Amino acid sequence: MENLLWLIPALPFLGATLLVLFGTRLSKTLAAVIGVGSVGVSALITLLLGIGFLSARPAFYHQEVWQWFSVADFNPSIAFHLDALSMVFIFVITFVGFLIHLYATAYMADEPDFSRFFACMNLFVGSMLVLVMADNLLLLYLGWEGVGLCSYLLIGFWYKEPANGYAARKAFIITRVGDTAMAIGLFMLFQLFGTLNIQTILAEAPEAWAVGSQMAVIVALLLLGGAVGKSGQLPLQTWLPDAMAGPTPVSALIHAATMVTAGVYLIARMYVVFELAPVAQLTVAIVGAVTLLLAGFSALTQYDLKRVLAYSTISQIGYMFLALGVGAWSAGIFHFMIHAFFKALLFLCAGAIILTLHHEQDMRQMGGLRKSMPVVFWTFLIGAASLAALPLITAGFYSKDQILWYTLAGPGGNVWLYAAGLAGAFITSIYTFRMVFMTFYGESKTHVSHPPGKRITVPLIILAILSVVGGFIELPHNFGHVVLFSDLLAPVLPGITAGKILAANEWLFQLLAALFSLGGVFVAYLFYLKSPSLLRSVKRSGTAMALHRFWHTGWGFDALYNTLFVQPYVYLSNINKRDVIDSFYTGLARVAEGFHVMFSQTQNGILRNYVMGIVVGAIMILTISLLL
Repeated sequence: MENLLWLIPALPFLGATLLVLFGTRLSKTLAAVIGVGSVGVSALITLLLGIGFLSARPAFYHQEVWQWFSVADFNPSIAFHLDALSMVFIFVITFVGFLIHLYATAYMADEPDFSRFFACMNLFVGSMLVLVMADNLLLLYLGWEGVGLCSYLLIGFWYKEPANGYAARKAFIITRVGDTAMAIGLFMLFQLFGTLNIQTILAEAPEAWAVGSQMAVIVALLLLGGAVGKSGQLPLQTWLPDAMAGPTPVSALIHAATMVTAGVYLIARMYVVFELAPVAQLTVAIVGAVTLLLAGFSALTQYDLKRVLAYSTISQIGYMFLALGVGAWSAGIFHFMIHAFFKALLFLCAGAIILTLHHEQDMRQMGGLRKSMPVVFWTFLIGAASLAALPLITAGFYSKDQILWYTLAGPGGNVWLYAAGLAGAFITSIYTFRMVFMTFYGESKTHVSHPPGKRITVPLIILAILSVVGGFIELPHNFGHVVLFSDLLAPVLPGITAGKILAANEWLFQLLAALFSLGGVFVAYLFYLKSPSLLRSVKRSGTAMALHRFWHTGWGFDALYNTLFVQPYVYLSNINKRDVIDSFYTGLARVAEGFHVMFSQTQNGILRNYVMGIVVGAIMILTISLLL
């Protein structure tokens, strides 16, 4: 069975290659078949492997395709390692990725660069699969940089708009900051262990480092630097809201199945290093807690539908970091999977709305859509309920409740982290149902064109079902604790046990989390549906509006970075362009330009000048011949 591993990433790469080489000569139908079909077959192989894996329960599957290169004692391979952790990720990447690709065939139907779009999408999926299946950190880093490249290509897909090009460059440059930290961490790991094989490092690290070792802390913090860049966490979160410049299927793929979840995977995969560095692991939890709050407040103030969802993703990834930081490894991965379902659903619903409203994204120009777009309304409502973690009926409740519980009851948790998570849940419910009420209720403000077709609605329905039933594969203790998901991950990630006193009262904390979620829905209903006058009264407050502007700009991080980094860099660049080194190369260019002007005069199209040149040349040749 493991002999099929290489096909999972190879098929999307093959699809991308075919579309790059022959895309301009292919019909849109054939391009769609290649783009969607390659990911679909990859998902089917993943399903077959998953069934075999769950039946046989091996520790892992491993396949070495070929020796990559050999330099001195460094011999990395193109090799794939499939265990329970990577199985969860490749299932989400291929299955959710397939649904997004299918949706995109309708969403991008009128796009002239149809083949280029699907080539980049396939390359994106293939790179992410390499990242999560790699058996060594160098191959993982290749996939890591691959998704960074693809994010640049897809965020700036409509490159004729300067703002889109700026957003693409911003994403590429900011994530390079984290990637540089990660690269330094990999150099240190190789220096210490003489290999970048992941399983070897995980096995040898406890023998090489004591708990709290300074070297372990440094390496873990460097890896965390890479993770916060890719996953849009503080302080490198500013690229993610601007990434909404890309087509909506791109946003869905980045936020649900690829790119931003790479940091979560890296920390989970290298959990041994983080457990040996408690300071770094606590930093992961604090970064997650602070990020989820800051992003939640920013989401409250956005009017662009996609930007609300972007800040929501930053916040939800914060919950995953919070879980990993307190040692609730399987809870963090469980929330990753459930988040992929409902976030892909919400983005695809947003795309359907934007497409139907002639590319209108401002929620203030929407309203009343529940009657004209019933399928989109009900599926969006299911996704919103799961994001808000409405109790008992949504998958998001079970995944987020686990994180909140272990944030308080787990050995790495404390009341402050729990309070941050609980406050974040309350804020999430408010901005989520603010979206619902502003978009689907009230008076219609924009003309609605034809309703979306089946290629758009079928993926929505499938994802809506998963956003409800997905949570039942891991129920809390008080519901009988049907442990399927954490049992699956048990051979790969360490478990976590709550204290006995808190465990006996778990249902009280579940009730508290449910009340906070429902309380947020009630606040949104009160301000945006029942009594809009309350909102108008708040807006009359100067302090409230100043706070609103501050949150709307993402807490001023862009302005801060512009002042600290961009402006000084531009200033120094302007000075540097006049230095002596540049003068030398500028001089060479001017000399070449001068010769060009001189020689171009010999090709002016005047026949007598050509004849004169031939005569002069002949005289010179004869003279030289006679003299010699």
